[in-house]
Amino acid sequence: MKDFNHLISPEALVSQIASPSWCVVDCSFDLMNPLAGHEGYLAGHIPGAVYADLNQDLAGPVLPESGRHPLPDVTAICSTLGRLGISNDTRVVVYDAGSGAMAARAWWLLRWLGHEQVAVLDGGFSRWQREGLSIDTGQVERDVGKYVGSINRSMVIETSELEEGGSPVRDMRLLDARDAPRFFGEREPIDAVAGHIPGALNLPFTNCLNADGTWKSSADLRGLFADVLGEDRDGPWSAMCGSGVTACHLVLSGLLAGLQEPKLYVGSWSAWIRATARPIAADLG
Repeated sequence: MKDFNHLISPEALVSQIASPSWCVVDCSFDLMNPLAGHEGYLAGHIPGAVYADLNQDLAGPVLPESGRHPLPDVTAICSTLGRLGISNDTRVVVYDAGSGAMAARAWWLLRWLGHEQVAVLDGGFSRWQREGLSIDTGQVERDVGKYVGSINRSMVIETSELEEGGSPVRDMRLLDARDAPRFFGEREPIDAVAGHIPGALNLPFTNCLNADGTWKSSADLRGLFADVLGEDRDGPWSAMCGSGVTACHLVLSGLLAGLQEPKLYVGSWSAWIRATARPIAADLG
């Protein structure tokens, strides 16, 4: 089987699901109800799937200067992957109960560690259920693996780099994956301050999905990104959101659209607003 190309269909996964060299990871998580993801996993999941929690497994401790979901250190994430039964040669499929945003965070983390054999289940658990595929319940434990990884620092952009950019942030082509009302400061259900980084551009990650939760075609995605970034698919860009989670969805969508891989602003809006002196925009400009 050829290498993964970021997404995998349920039918392709079914043909390999019993292979010990594959690992399926349920990343379902609700930001407003942190226990709901694991509870849903226990109630029903893809056979053989293990569970990874956004707060406990896919993020590090929150620090005074960090956003809500900082990256885990390399020792912690490698330990987590080993506990889940993942080794360096394991083919990993990640999914969640909804849009793929939580799964995309796990996808990005693995690639940040240099693990290319990882794909997101296109359409997630909802599509799996719609297609009438088998479901198991309860906790799954795999044999512990050994994972050795080293992080790729070039995949990340820091707050300090954006501060140095000043007014030319627009020239850095920083895309914010939050929905438009949050971006434009009309409402803010999670963070303490509403608005966006001056010069940032808005492309809600949900715009990249079809009505059934699957990703749009490459051609449609190219059109979406061209509407925001222009026709230059070869130029650098970066992705952000509220806390560096749904931005990973935008990274994946950009790659599917044929853009070069962007840098991820992990701290995102929740880190930017830690310092009251940083500028904030809340208009259409």
